[in-house]
Amino acid sequence: MASRSYGAGVLCQGAAVVRMLFRGMSVATHPHSQADFLKGEPHKKHPGVTNLKTLHLPEELQMAAQSIIHRAQVARLTDRIRSLTNILWSRKRPVEDVTLRQKAVSLEKELWEKAMAKRGDVDEQALEDRIRKKVFSELRRTTYHWTPMKYDEELGVVYMAARLAGGYAAVRRALNEIKKRDPSFAPQSLLDFGSGLGSVVWASHSCWGDTLKEMVCVDSSGPMNILAERLLKGDDESAEPYIKHVYFRQFLPVSPKVQFDLVVAAFTLSELPSGKDREDAVFTLWRKTSSYLVLVENGTKEGHQMLMEARDTLLNKQEKIVHDSRPASVFAPCPHELTCPKLGREPVIPCNFQQLYHPLPLPGHNDRQREKFSYLILTRTEPAGPETEGVDWARLIAPVQRRTRHVHCRMCCSDGQLQHVVVTARKQSRDVYRCARSSDWGDQMPMFQKVEEDGDSEG
Repeated sequence: MASRSYGAGVLCQGAAVVRMLFRGMSVATHPHSQADFLKGEPHKKHPGVTNLKTLHLPEELQMAAQSIIHRAQVARLTDRIRSLTNILWSRKRPVEDVTLRQKAVSLEKELWEKAMAKRGDVDEQALEDRIRKKVFSELRRTTYHWTPMKYDEELGVVYMAARLAGGYAAVRRALNEIKKRDPSFAPQSLLDFGSGLGSVVWASHSCWGDTLKEMVCVDSSGPMNILAERLLKGDDESAEPYIKHVYFRQFLPVSPKVQFDLVVAAFTLSELPSGKDREDAVFTLWRKTSSYLVLVENGTKEGHQMLMEARDTLLNKQEKIVHDSRPASVFAPCPHELTCPKLGREPVIPCNFQQLYHPLPLPGHNDRQREKFSYLILTRTEPAGPETEGVDWARLIAPVQRRTRHVHCRMCCSDGQLQHVVVTARKQSRDVYRCARSSDWGDQMPMFQKVEEDGDSEG
């Protein structure tokens, strides 16, 4: 009887091993327990989840903004909000002089060739004048005319109504990447370049209010600095600011040796007049960075490409004089430091993310809105992350499509490639499958380094 029960036990163990193998969890394929990567967290809160639920503005900020907007009594506010939002979203980089010259030369050559093909007697001087006029006319018609945004107090109030909540949401979501993945980071100093209404200060305070002791806001617009101070004081000049130790400047601190734990530039690179100005600004901001540099732009092709320019500048170029020799590493969102694979595809689709938020309660605003943004975080420290031996973390770059017993995940992977992976409990394991169902666009997903192939993925 004992031998029969021993035999039955062996058979049961054998069946369990077979089931495990069919689930893609063999010892050969995954040399350690896949559940290790969860670090004790439930699947819904696995280490790669950095998305936030629908965000509200801090109550004090919302009340101050509503007071300022109400007192300003801006005429046709709803129309002006819509108009300014469209202008800011469609903003492009200024066309570089060299690009303009190349375009003019190419166009002039094309027009000369067409004229010469007609043959016959030609008054060359008259033809040259006609061609020159045609070139100028065509360039004026087809070239994007960039002009700097200049804010007086009234336009600043329109900007507040249009962009305060969305800008806050984008920055707060980007900063959450650091807060979740580097919980030991406790910044004492912040530099906000192009600070506008001060939403970076409010977002940073919501993450690290207990440790921040010095916050420097730099914006060339005097009216914007005044509005930002009014927001901090709850629209009451005699009140103490809700957040202490915030200092407003119109220029960056001069000393190259003064560094800040956290440096942020949100929706600022797009306001600089040339590629050289953007490169100089990025170098200056990096010089001032002690730990993390956070850049945020609109989630458009232009916004994404400006961030990739900045990434290339700090990873591949060198300043003549280096005050801090610690190199730049990409912290987020890219899981690699290779060329962005999205830039090499036609048509170019920007790498962007989204954050739901509640806008200011104004006419024409829905209860919930989506902020679509692109961001880049670089660090001087070793990139912190949900590291587990044998696990690579890929970034979800599109909405996760949940289907019956499988999940479609489109990811940017650590080898610099874009992949479309269909995740199932059988192919990738129950833990990875449950994580995939709980993840969304912008989160990280675990990708296991396999000793032997156990399934195909769509490239």
